Amino acid sequence: MAKEIKVTIKNARKGDDGYKVVSVRMKDDTVERLDLLSAKTNRSRNELINILLESAIDIVKIEGNEC
Repeated sequence: MAKEIKVTIKNARKGDDGYKVVSVRMKDDTVERLDLLSAKTNRSRNELINILLESAIDIVKIEGNEC
């Protein structure tokens, strides 16, 4: 299983830019878990999704036939 991913509590700040918009379908349970984490860390869903994806990309192991 993946190593622990640490998310710090964010100080109130707005206006960050430089991102591309993408649409993702998620299960209701996943969104609820993100919302709880969002409330605990004072970070938006968007910020948390970016933090989690950036961390996960670094630990992905691809298995199967190589092309």
